[in-house]
Amino acid sequence: MQQGKMIIFTAPSGAGKSTIVHHLLQVFPQLEFSISATTRLRRPHEENGKDYYFVSKEEFRAWIADGAFVEWEEVYEDQFYGTLRREIERIWHEGKHIVFDIDVRGATHLKEAYPDQSLAVFVKPPSYEILVERLIKRRTENEQSLKKRLERIKKELTYETKFDVVLLNDQLDIAFKEAEKIVADFIEVKAEDGNINHA
Repeated sequence: MQQGKMIIFTAPSGAGKSTIVHHLLQVFPQLEFSISATTRLRRPHEENGKDYYFVSKEEFRAWIADGAFVEWEEVYEDQFYGTLRREIERIWHEGKHIVFDIDVRGATHLKEAYPDQSLAVFVKPPSYEILVERLIKRRTENEQSLKKRLERIKKELTYETKFDVVLLNDQLDIAFKEAEKIVADFIEVKAEDGNINHA
């Protein structure tokens, strides 16, 4: 099986990494999204096997015991997230490069596991205050979970220097163009090969 490359997008919640990753998947046919496993509840717009593999805590723990994960984290109490080895193998078997959308600690572990094949990109919000505003507007959190998330964000913002590239997401269209250039350079495709179109 030929090993491709890995592009790891990481950021605190609300920084816009998922929006950027979705955009890149539309632009570059060479990329495939790595679907993480999680024990958190599925949100109404999410699909099992597309956004995440939604599993029980018992199943997740059994997978940990079996060594099924390249990396995993208990991000919040009883909320686990992880990258399955079989997911990486599936995408490389298809001859594609892998794009990840994961939390900062998971990104650090992935980078350590695949130092030569991976590029880790930290998506930086314009400010902590703007990030808080974005999260409140999302309305996906209750007061208690928002408080937990904000405590975590403060820690996650300190990880910025641990990654290969910092991508500021202040204006989304500019962030998209910069992300496209980062990916094109790393997987060594020209803009036209990646079907990049700014029209």
